[in-house]
Amino acid sequence: MRLDGDDRRAQLLALGRATFSERSYDEVSIEELARAAGISKGLLYHYFPTKRDLYVAGLRATADELVERTTTVGQGQAPIDRVRAGLDAFLDHVSAHAPAFIALMRGGVGSDPEIAAVVQGARDRLLERILSNAGATPLGASVTARPIFRIALSGWLGAVEAASIDWLTRRDCPREHVRELLVQLLLATLVAIGAPTSVLR
Repeated sequence: MRLDGDDRRAQLLALGRATFSERSYDEVSIEELARAAGISKGLLYHYFPTKRDLYVAGLRATADELVERTTTVGQGQAPIDRVRAGLDAFLDHVSAHAPAFIALMRGGVGSDPEIAAVVQGARDRLLERILSNAGATPLGASVTARPIFRIALSGWLGAVEAASIDWLTRRDCPREHVRELLVQLLLATLVAIGAPTSVLR
């Protein structure tokens, strides 16, 4: 099927994202991707000069999608319900891309500086949006503007990533239990810095 440049690039990006979500980076070959797209390797290289270029582009798209889905759900809900909705969106997303997410967070190709920058950029945007959203809750700017609040949330996001990796690897715990654990960890984190958790309930 003939596609124009933008459509072909979008097709290859979607194919790459789907493939890398099912298998690790090293298990996927350019030959296989070209064959699945029904094009020559030369045409694939026209859009993505290397397998790594396709992987990084897919990672960026996945990171953008993760930030958007996680931080735009639960509008109008009570703050604690919005936290739950955001965690559900996060766990759904990483579950759909489990092999790639686990491999990335455990190192491997994720040790590449450019890829590490994509991951850190997603973390920074998540943190920025959480801080912004929290400032509009009863916690207020007086709490969210404190550096310790940012540090605490950054640590909590690290716990979310670590717990997600364990859950995705073992699959021995219901997702709802993982989500509630992360909710309670957030509340405990707020208690540790003296924030009034009662306003979130």
